[in-house]
Amino acid sequence: MNDRPRIAWHERLRSPLTWHYAGLVLLVILVSFLAVRFALDWSITDSSSAGALAGKQFQLKALQIETAPLRGLDKQVAVTREEVKDFYAKRVPANYSSIASRIGDLEVKSGVRLSRVQYAQGPAGADLTEITMDAGITGAYPQIMHFVNDLERDPMFFVIRTMALTGQQGGMVNLRLRVSTWLRPADAAASGLPPSKDESPGAPSAPGKEGQ
Repeated sequence: MNDRPRIAWHERLRSPLTWHYAGLVLLVILVSFLAVRFALDWSITDSSSAGALAGKQFQLKALQIETAPLRGLDKQVAVTREEVKDFYAKRVPANYSSIASRIGDLEVKSGVRLSRVQYAQGPAGADLTEITMDAGITGAYPQIMHFVNDLERDPMFFVIRTMALTGQQGGMVNLRLRVSTWLRPADAAASGLPPSKDESPGAPSAPGKEGQ
């Protein structure tokens, strides 16, 4: 039996060069495995980071949408305060006398005649107190419409509560009118007006302070 191949094999196994090559091959295999593992881990980490970033971006966009109405709110509040101050200065009567005087001016301007004029005040509010005027108006239809239109457009703030036709004779019309305006609570208290009562348009006027 020829033992030369076996002897040659054993010699190769004992050779340092053989073990060097074997170690090199194992090292290459290990490095390749680690490279593949690192690539997979990096891909998973990168995908997770991208997902987290997308989630944060979505949350930021949602927060921007939710807070959009609040942007510039401080400026809006300041503008609103100025508008309220301007409204009080220009459209809220200074006292009862200014109300009666303005109603008288509109009466003369339109040519109607006011009768049974009664003024009264509602409960005092935190900022304003309602003042009501209940009156009968007599005049031609165009005159009455002129009076009503001027009342609604007047710089002094008037709100028409009720209007009811109470009679008509010839070319003259009789109208029952109830109008509201407002005074500051201190001005209303100084006016000495009686408290207002809730009435239907056809009911008789409540006792009150007569107009000028």
